[in-house]
Amino acid sequence: MASISELTCIYSALTLQEDEVIVTEDKINALIKAAGVNVEPFWFGLFAKALASVNIWSLICNVGAGGPAPGAGAVPAAPAEEKKVEAKKEESEESDDDMGFGLFD
Repeated sequence: MASISELTCIYSALTLQEDEVIVTEDKINALIKAAGVNVEPFWFGLFAKALASVNIWSLICNVGAGGPAPGAGAVPAAPAEEKKVEAKKEESEESDDDMGFGLFD
């Protein structure tokens, strides 16, 4: 579970992103000080560095999606790559059959 310091930094970054302000260490620090929350100083730099090259909205919208959404600039997989993925799926299905049982049988 996230600590209060982590959550405070997360909410600060989301607030800055919502206001279309670039997320920096100084801006996270200023926002948290204005809120009157005590946070260890190293958190500001960690979050600022982690989010420097990340589109926060894209990150939120694609949680669990396995990558960027198709409309967000993702390049569709090449046919050769799709065949490799299908072959791997078939191999994994066959390995379940070899043991005499399957997970969903």
